[in-house]
Order: sequence, then C-alpha cells, then structure tokens
Amino acid sequence: MNLRRWLTPGIGVKRWLLVVFLGLLLLALGFAHMLRQVSRDFEPGGPFEAIVSVITLQFLPYPLRGFLVGALGLALVAVGAYRVMRVVTDPLRAPDADQPLVEVIYQKRFLARGPRIVAIGGGTGLSTLLRGLKEHTSNLTAVVTVADDGGSSGVLRQELGIAPMGDLRNCIAALADAEPLMSELLQYRFPAADGSQAAPAVEGPGLAGHAVGNLLLAAMTAIEGGDFEEGVRRINRILAVRGQVVPVTATPLTLHARLADGSSVVGQSRIMRTEDIERVWITPDDVRASEDALAAIAEADLIVVGPGSLYTSLLPSLLIPAIRDALLSTAAPRIYVCNVATQEGETTGFDLAAHVRALVDHTAPGIVDVVLANNRFDARTPPGWQAEAVRLNWPPPGMIGPPHLVLDDVVDPDNAHHHDSARLAAAVLRAAETEAPRRRAVTRTA
Repeated sequence: MNLRRWLTPGIGVKRWLLVVFLGLLLLALGFAHMLRQVSRDFEPGGPFEAIVSVITLQFLPYPLRGFLVGALGLALVAVGAYRVMRVVTDPLRAPDADQPLVEVIYQKRFLARGPRIVAIGGGTGLSTLLRGLKEHTSNLTAVVTVADDGGSSGVLRQELGIAPMGDLRNCIAALADAEPLMSELLQYRFPAADGSQAAPAVEGPGLAGHAVGNLLLAAMTAIEGGDFEEGVRRINRILAVRGQVVPVTATPLTLHARLADGSSVVGQSRIMRTEDIERVWITPDDVRASEDALAAIAEADLIVVGPGSLYTSLLPSLLIPAIRDALLSTAAPRIYVCNVATQEGETTGFDLAAHVRALVDHTAPGIVDVVLANNRFDARTPPGWQAEAVRLNWPPPGMIGPPHLVLDDVVDPDNAHHHDSARLAAAVLRAAETEAPRRRAVTRTA
C-alpha cells in the first residue's frame, strides 16, 4: 500500500525512480555489450562459453528468457526502492504520528501547488475559514486585526505596549499542522485561584486568565527586541504553520464608533456590544501597514474578506489606507463572506444588504467583487441564542453596480451561528473559480 502511495501522481518520486531505472538499464546494456565482446575472445565450446550460456539462460526459448529476466529485474528494483524509502524515511517519522510519512509528503507537495489566498479579518470567523482552506492549499496568508482591547490580549497590550495577539493566536492555532493538539495548548488559560479560567481584568495579578499562546507571542516579541512582526514570523516557523499569519500592522489600534444618537464609544470590547453604530474609525489613522500583508495581497490569486464581526474584526484592517488601496488595485478576485447570523450588539437587525452597505461605505465602491452568503436556514439554533440568521435582502438600496451575489450552503448544521469550515472553503473556491476570468478581464481593460 505504501509503495503504491509513493507512486501516486504529484508526490514527485516517479520521475527520479525513472532516472534511476534508466541508469540501471544503461548499465545493464553496457555490461551485456562488454560480456558479448569478451566472450568472442574465448574458444568456442570452451568452459567460459558454457558458463555464460547458463547465466544468460540460453537453454530457454528467447521470449521466455526476456520475460523472466525483465520480471526479475522489475521485482528487484521495486523491492530495493521500497527498502531504500523505508530506511531513509522511518527515522524522520515522529513516533506518535497518526499517518505514514508518505501521506504527509503527498499533502505538502499537493498543497504547495494550491492557489495563493489572502484572508483578512479576525475572531472566530477567520479561524473557521482557515481550517477549511488549509486542506486545499498551503499558500495561505491570514491578515489579522490588532484592535482587540479586552481579556488577556488587552492586559498584555496595556502592560507591555504591544499589539493585541488574541486573534493572531486563534489563526496560528487553526493553521498549525499539529492542530487540534496545538490549538488546545495555545488556547489554554491559566486558572485563577478559584479554579476559573476567565480572561483577566486589567488589574488581575499573575498569570490568571492568560492564554498560553498570548504569552508565547509576547515572549517571542521580547526576544526579537520588541519587533512584533518579527516575533509573529518566528512563531509561524516554530509552530509549523501551514502558510503564514501576519498582523495587519505592528501598531496597536484603538477602535472608535459614533452612534446614531451622536454619542461615541471607544474600544473594540465595548463597541461589539453596542447597537445603532453609524460610523467607526481607528486611531492612530496614519499607521504603517505590514509589509508582509501588502506583499501577500499583491501576489494573491484570491482575496477573502471575512467572515467575522463586521465593525470590530473586519473594518479595523480595511480602514488602514494602504490595505484598502492594495485591495482596490489587486487583480485577484475579492470575495466578502457575510456572517451567517447577526451579532447581538453591533449588527442587531442587519440583513445582507446592510452588511455590504456598511462595508462599502467605510471603504470604497468596488472593494469586493463577490458577496458570498448562506442560503440554508434549518441549522440547529444554540440554546439561549439571541441573534438571528442574516436575511437575504438584496441588492443594497441605492448602490450602483453592487457586487455579484453568490448563495451557498455554508452554515454549520449543528450551530446556526457558525460557518462550517469545509463547506465554506469549498464555496469560496467555487466562487473564485467563476469570478477569476471576469476579474482578470476587468483589470486588463482598466
């Protein structure tokens, strides 16, 4: 079974086995030519000729002789190749690995040829998308917001002056090869004295409530002399992340919101629980976008915005001018994945048109080419759920040239509040395949 797997198309082994086989064949032909030449120098009917006759099976019919020699040679090559692969690869395989090394190699070679995808956002939605996409490609870049100011991230942000890392931690856990074990480690929170694992208050003492992943990112940033972006790059390598996770900027962002009644709210953790948001903005407004993020967007085959909290996970990244301009100038298809459900507070009562209208009004017309929304509404509703499924009201009133709408079954059947990672990834790739030719044509025309 393993030998057949080694010969599967795409793993990159057969071509070199063929080279080895051709080399052996030429070696055999050279030896046969030499043997034939040497045999001519000996007396006909002598002992040497008799020995050569036996070795070369001259006593058998010619077709049978060729078949037997060829079959024996093929068997020896197969057994030898198999044993060489075992000897070389067995020491490289982890003792607790749950799949053969050939499967790991095949996956890596196959995924390395996948499309270059950039996913922008934060929170649970982005990590859900990444878990699905990493089964199709390893050329993934998650561009993650750094506006969080609550819980463990908020405490470390205030005490150490570094960008919040909670959303980064979630995405790294989602893309780690050792997930879900790595996810369990990175998400583990140190318990408080009473045994609870609640996120710490700003004045909370010690490690209580802090996530291991947050502390790891903070430590690596300190090791890199306070360079937050380099610290995140190192964590990507250490944890064997499939792709890369990058902060949208190394500068901690503060999110502000103006409400319909004219009042304002400051801070992501407060805004996410607030209704009737009219406008949001970030400070400082002149932050430098991550060079890794800009390079990934410029080289991408596909850009995905969302899913995630509209005002507190998606817009903070898109409000950085360099990120917005990079999205407007890319030739890659740009897909906005709308949440499957409203969020109590910031998007209470929002339908599909309201989500897209808020996204475009805060950025620019034409920021996305496709809107992907859920069209299945029979998923199980979690107990005590206060939100509702996003209604498919389309197009947004008064919007000129709205994005193309694509409807698909992307909800988790067991939780109407969440996307299903596998279904969402498949739907995104289908939508991108349809949109890519049109997007390239528009870009060439422009």
